[in-house]
Amino acid sequence: MSGVYDPDAFRAAYDKVMAKWPAAREALTVPTPFGTTYVNACGLLDGPALVLLPGGGGATSASWYAQVADLARTRRVLAVDLIGAPGRSTPAADRHPRTVADLTSWLDAVLDGLGVGEADLGGHSYGAWIALHHALRAPARTRRLFLLDPTQCFAGFKAAYLRHALPMLLRPAPRRVRAFLEWETGGANLDPDCLRLQETAAGFPAGRPVTGPRPAPEALRGLNVPVLLLLAGNSRTHDTYRVAARAEALLPRVETHVLPDVSHHALPHAATSELGRSLRDFLGS
Repeated sequence: MSGVYDPDAFRAAYDKVMAKWPAAREALTVPTPFGTTYVNACGLLDGPALVLLPGGGGATSASWYAQVADLARTRRVLAVDLIGAPGRSTPAADRHPRTVADLTSWLDAVLDGLGVGEADLGGHSYGAWIALHHALRAPARTRRLFLLDPTQCFAGFKAAYLRHALPMLLRPAPRRVRAFLEWETGGANLDPDCLRLQETAAGFPAGRPVTGPRPAPEALRGLNVPVLLLLAGNSRTHDTYRVAARAEALLPRVETHVLPDVSHHALPHAATSELGRSLRDFLGS
């Protein structure tokens, strides 16, 4: 497989993972000032809204397939493809998110377009970083917040993680994506369809992702929203227990669980019983 991005291969891989979703899934498109956002929706039409944000890199809304059927029993699940990232959202030609404020405005526009005033909000990795920033800037729109092994929220990346990611970032290619994921997950048996989707996303014509400093401690202390922090016990991305300690020291309403025997990039499609149970208990409380 070459490093040249193949849109047909990507769409085919995306559809194959989406076939794991409930059959009643609905594809929605939402216009925003930053382009058209693609949303995969399912669950109770009149249920409380649950907005899901994927991680960065090659992750898309499809990656929630292992959790969505369970969540859809009590929620209207709205899984978003990030604007300017791999997926089926279409960025505007003349306007791209460049700051955290832009990302918050984009997500506000998505919620407005979906007719959602207040939602439960969750994200994995980079998506958790976006979700946390949105909750800090728009707390009235967030009922509950869950963060699935969030990056750059409470601690930085491990140096070894950045070293292993660098070849994939500098010269994206399917074989580099596979090698990186095999290293981070410790050779775990990843879902082959999900792995194929990650591989075909290599070289996707994505915009430069918005990055920035971790949220300020005083802002985190003032977040009066229930937060569920689910951490990967085998994560090579950051120090799991440092993340837990810092979050518990700063967030006034946080519940923390470390998921054993799972790595950062095996989430959220790892069908662990503790992950599903923790989400159900938190969202149903």
